[in-house]
Amino acid sequence: MGLYLSERELAGLAPADEAAFRAPVPTQVVSNGEFNPWPQTPQQRRVEARIGELADTIGRRLGMDRRSFLRSSCGMAAAFLAMNDVFGPVFKVAAAEAADPAAAAARADTLAGQFVFDDQLHFVRDDYPHQELLGLAKYAAAHWNPAMQSDRAGMTLARYKFDNFLKEIYLDSDTTVGLLSGAPFDDPTAWLLSNDQIKEASDIVNRIAGTRRLLFHSVITPKQPGWMDEVDRCISQIRPTSWKGYTIGDPLSPQTTRYPWRLDDEKEVYPFYEKVVKAGITTVCVHKGLLPIDYEKAIPGGAWQYATVDDLPKAAKDWPQINFVIYHSALRPFLEAPDAELALFEKTGGIRWVSDLASIPAKHGVSNVYADIGTSFANSAVTSPRFCAAMMGILIKGLGYDHVFWGTDSVWYGSPQWQIEAFRRLEVPEDLQKRFGFAPLGPADGAIKSAILGYNAARFYKLDLHTEREPLRQDGLARMKAAYLGDNPARSNAAYGYVVPAG
Repeated sequence: MGLYLSERELAGLAPADEAAFRAPVPTQVVSNGEFNPWPQTPQQRRVEARIGELADTIGRRLGMDRRSFLRSSCGMAAAFLAMNDVFGPVFKVAAAEAADPAAAAARADTLAGQFVFDDQLHFVRDDYPHQELLGLAKYAAAHWNPAMQSDRAGMTLARYKFDNFLKEIYLDSDTTVGLLSGAPFDDPTAWLLSNDQIKEASDIVNRIAGTRRLLFHSVITPKQPGWMDEVDRCISQIRPTSWKGYTIGDPLSPQTTRYPWRLDDEKEVYPFYEKVVKAGITTVCVHKGLLPIDYEKAIPGGAWQYATVDDLPKAAKDWPQINFVIYHSALRPFLEAPDAELALFEKTGGIRWVSDLASIPAKHGVSNVYADIGTSFANSAVTSPRFCAAMMGILIKGLGYDHVFWGTDSVWYGSPQWQIEAFRRLEVPEDLQKRFGFAPLGPADGAIKSAILGYNAARFYKLDLHTEREPLRQDGLARMKAAYLGDNPARSNAAYGYVVPAG
């Protein structure tokens, strides 16, 4: 969280694009240069070895070398088979998908038309000057999205700019509609996009498509000078789909930020609620959670508490007209060894801050609290899929599956297709269903996953799929994607960043 590694610390690590195993799913945590990655866990080593065995055995039978096999749909299926071999049957995958290209293709074709609404997307403006943002890509690949690994051109900020955003979101993944976001910083030059640029990007994408493919936030900055004037301007001139705020203040430097704030601040924030209710733009999306393991020391003065959800119950109760969408599901344990967090869940039945969020409707009698799973899902799905399944179980049990939104935080982590595929396959283990009363997630195209992947946000943001769905399948972006896929582009599995060398 803003505390980047020194050159000396980085010298003890190895470049991930050279040292990380190029698997379809991550098998080693990669650092973005902001934190020391923990070494590959024993389970991750076993997954990596099993993927290699399957690739060599099945690939040889199909006349493919290891790398070609691992970049194929069969290779993706084999990776989930390996995950199940090590972690237990958490992902739904058939052996035939790994062995038979036709079976793998048939499944992919069946789901290719699934409606997917990603409620948290990002890119940066063309003149963005801060190269340290590349750390996000350096962390993402072997941990979350190994498809980012081999393209060395991705080591420039071009990876985060509009052209690549358009390609990786709409051509390289099954994402149908997205919601473009931004982030505020104390340093004005560090803003990824201005509110005007966010709207302009949405307009450009929608003109290319000829349909509504990209909705957008306007970013709010409570306590910063002139912030309410910007709210007034956005209401009158920009008309965003919804609002986005960071109660922690500057998300990359919370230890020094000058502007943390609370959702239930009657003096500072309630006048904002009055304005947005009157304007009819009543969705407020809020970044919560995602703090480093040493957050109590790294963020002095108790400022870390602004990242919790203890300010949400009063605000939600006082403002039933407003929908509060909590990004990242307020997950506290971030970039930490998964075994300890899983053990804590097994002992207590709870996940830090996620359980606090999920308990709010029952405890406080509100129905206007929602969860987004961006980053939290990606961060846990491959390091500890059982923990990930537990997180989904907690959210659905407490909030209802109709109050959980799909988000990926892409394009920070490359194309979101890997995350989409992992969610489609994830299931809550039967023992967790019985012990904690969690509901099964069901089939990839079943009611719960279809709702979370897209229908919840479509309803929430008033997309009429009865009239808009078919045009989306035939619009300008759909035609671009058909031409792109017709060229049969190969997926790479390189990672950017730093890993602890094996051995």
